[in-house]
Amino acid sequence: MTTNRLEAFSDGVMAIIITVMVLELAVPSGHQLADLVHSTGIGLLTYLLSFVYVGIYWNNHHHMFQLAKQITGGALWANLAMLFFLSLFPFTTAWMDESRFAPTPVVLYGVDLLCAAAAYLVLQRVIIHLEGPGSPLRRAIGADVKGKVSAVLYLTGVLAALTVDRAGHLGVWIALACYVAVAVLWIVPDRRMDRAVRQAVADRSGERG
Repeated sequence: MTTNRLEAFSDGVMAIIITVMVLELAVPSGHQLADLVHSTGIGLLTYLLSFVYVGIYWNNHHHMFQLAKQITGGALWANLAMLFFLSLFPFTTAWMDESRFAPTPVVLYGVDLLCAAAAYLVLQRVIIHLEGPGSPLRRAIGADVKGKVSAVLYLTGVLAALTVDRAGHLGVWIALACYVAVAVLWIVPDRRMDRAVRQAVADRSGERG
């Protein structure tokens, strides 16, 4: 089957996730900048981090399905698993915000990030298996260094929040630094993926011509 319906559904879910997250932001009680900082400051920061993550998934999901020609039922379920964990972002983000970065909500946020990444990896593998050794996606991701580094950082963050300075905030700050580092890592464009997408589009245009 073609990828059009899957892409459209996924785009809609991600748009709703962003909308729900922004609706969770508290409206300042006053009309001064200080009121914004006091009422919404932390919420804006956590919203920004989660917004960036959703944007990263949307971007990479778009590239992935520019390279994939067809999908199977397995890919549909793997995609739903990824969307499930992404759909938890509004909840885990809001809890982390409202708890003022208590260790348990920070751990849960990291576990959610890790599970979403794992589901994305499964989706990637299902598509590569379907397309075989000549898969354009396989060539584009190569050794997937970013994916491996991300998993290590997620695990480091979760373990730090669980075990380091539970009575204080050192472990939490280490965890947040790891989560931010992964976001920064993926914001940087992957030129190899861009080249692969351009080549795939050119090949398809040539086939139609």
